[in-house]
Amino acid sequence: MDAATHPYRSVLYIPGSKERALDKARSLPADAIIFDLEDAVAPDAKAEARETLAEALRIGGYGKRAKIVRINALTTAWGLEDVRVLGDAGADAILLPKVNTPSDVDNLVDLLPATMPIWVMMETPTSVFNAREIAAHGRVTGLVTGTNDLTKELGCRVRADRMPLMNALQRIIMAARAARIVAIDGVYNRFRDGDGLLAECEQGRDLGFDGKTLIHPLQIEGANRAFAPTASEIDLAERQIEAFEQSKASGQGVAVVDGMIVENLHVVAAKRILAKAQAVAEMENV
Repeated sequence: MDAATHPYRSVLYIPGSKERALDKARSLPADAIIFDLEDAVAPDAKAEARETLAEALRIGGYGKRAKIVRINALTTAWGLEDVRVLGDAGADAILLPKVNTPSDVDNLVDLLPATMPIWVMMETPTSVFNAREIAAHGRVTGLVTGTNDLTKELGCRVRADRMPLMNALQRIIMAARAARIVAIDGVYNRFRDGDGLLAECEQGRDLGFDGKTLIHPLQIEGANRAFAPTASEIDLAERQIEAFEQSKASGQGVAVVDGMIVENLHVVAAKRILAKAQAVAEMENV
């Protein structure tokens, strides 16, 4: 599942240890679920959570939602067993935390079925510096930004405009775009602050992220709205494509729409908007 065919507007973390949450996720309007065995599960509950999640995935019922399992780091006491139990339990991707270099991904590749995609948490300064190489790894299909961990590691202040993190956010996006893989923004911690969430979603969207990781179902609607093409964007895209095709048919290389030049690169962007709109429509038609 890549961003061209499947939307990732809302990517909701669900604790792998909570059967009720795992069941509720089957009916939530999120584009993707990250079933978390790492931060959301206490050490003494990890073994049971692993089996609980494996059973939920076997039962299924998650529809078109992308199913991503965040395992524990392979350097922990739980990571290897997570892979053994969940590597072929029905997930669409395995999310690896604590990645710093492509060799960390190599360690997981050796343990997974050859067809299983890998997503990577980008949550340390070292991972950000190595973002291009990590994203270019042949098995990596998604980057997830760990803004809380990055903030802790950098020792920077938490600001509404996220300026202290801006260099890291842009490096992650550029690495993902260079590799043509999915890029997901970090979480917004004030889950009852709808206005703040929307502002941060819009910032992430404008930077180029495909969607946002979420910590509560209350955040799904805002993320879905922010990362979906608007009616005006769809209308403009359709008119740009039509105008360009008409100009090309008459031997012209450019067109003009709403007083703005439209070249081939604008048509490529317009087609991308329409493709995302179609993917969103298909996702919501469940």
